[in-house]
Amino acid sequence: MVGGRSLGRQFGWLWAAYAVSTLGTWIAFDAFPLIAILVLHAGTTQVSALAAAGLAVGAVVALPLGPWVEFRRKRPVMIAMDLVRFAALMSVPAAFAFGLLGFAQLLVVAVVVGAADIAFTAASGACVKALVPPQDLIVANGRFESTTWTATLLGPPLGGAAIAVLGPVTTVVANAVSYLLSAVGIRAIGGAPEPDPAPAGARPRLRAGDLFAGWRYILADSALRPLFANTVLVSGLIMATMPVLAVLMLGRLGFAPWQYGLAFAVPCVGGLVGARLSPRLVARFGQHAVMRTAGTLRACWSLGLAFVGPGTTGLVLVMLIEFGLITCMGVFNPVFATYRLKRTPTDRVARTLSAWSITSKASIAVLTALWGLLAAATSPRTAIAIAGLLMLATPLLLPRRDDGAEHEREPGAGSTVSGAA
Repeated sequence: MVGGRSLGRQFGWLWAAYAVSTLGTWIAFDAFPLIAILVLHAGTTQVSALAAAGLAVGAVVALPLGPWVEFRRKRPVMIAMDLVRFAALMSVPAAFAFGLLGFAQLLVVAVVVGAADIAFTAASGACVKALVPPQDLIVANGRFESTTWTATLLGPPLGGAAIAVLGPVTTVVANAVSYLLSAVGIRAIGGAPEPDPAPAGARPRLRAGDLFAGWRYILADSALRPLFANTVLVSGLIMATMPVLAVLMLGRLGFAPWQYGLAFAVPCVGGLVGARLSPRLVARFGQHAVMRTAGTLRACWSLGLAFVGPGTTGLVLVMLIEFGLITCMGVFNPVFATYRLKRTPTDRVARTLSAWSITSKASIAVLTALWGLLAAATSPRTAIAIAGLLMLATPLLLPRRDDGAEHEREPGAGSTVSGAA
């Protein structure tokens, strides 16, 4: 039972903190666009700008946070980012209660939360690596992945019910409270050992060269470089087609909103199944083989969405395609996250994860805007088909050889010498 063993009380608190904040995030799924539409009566342009700017500007604001996190204890940073997100989100219901809520505030809160997300992610990767032995990282990441897909399955229906009964601002409150509970959980980890926050001789103050250290390390590594391009492109293409697919299904094909929600909620069971299988598959076939196979299969599904038709047949087709895609993602993601963590030296984890997250969020924002223009210039089906064809090429960017994931360097060492969200 590879995935069933205990990883200790301290990891349990970290996992609980992750679970409650992830559920809160998915309960509040699309809360800001809904508030903009239902409360502020915003138009399509404003709603699209809110979605894109929150990602893009948040990524730019987060640029100096990677090296800043690297030189500090990680758990206090995680707690601070949870509290920042709590305070930012709670400002929305507070302003709403006094009749002061405006579009500009939503935009600022989206940017602050987006930047704090990136800093938290950078610190949490280093925290996991410190708490969990290398041989158990795949188990830990499998549990995080299972939790993600469980929250994705349960959160939107719960959020939808809360919005129907109490209004859209309620889900923002739930999300804010989830970050406060996450901070409590991380605080409960206690005095677990944590590596020195900076390599010997490093200065704790931010230097201009540190801003791009994460990208330099990724691009210098023969395995991380193509994997970086693969994951950024895949996530960007998947997310860019979601608004286009929504227009196709809810507009031209005439699906009801509940049918649209069902089409993407039920397949999340596949992510849970894939995440549970991931450690067992790695134990049997090896990390590299599983990552390449799951990464290749992950690319084969999206093209089918261009052929979705109306009625029950079309709904079932979307669910089957999404189930296959999400199952492959459920297998791939924990293996990829483990591979990246193992391959990245401890003194570079925060900067590497920050660079990865910034690039991913910025790429999603850019590709979402481009695919909206492409769909307008051609048709939603054509835009979805082009994304699906590009997805078929992404396995070419997966690492071709298993040169070993363990890749620790001495702090401050020079170029990478080959030997693991």
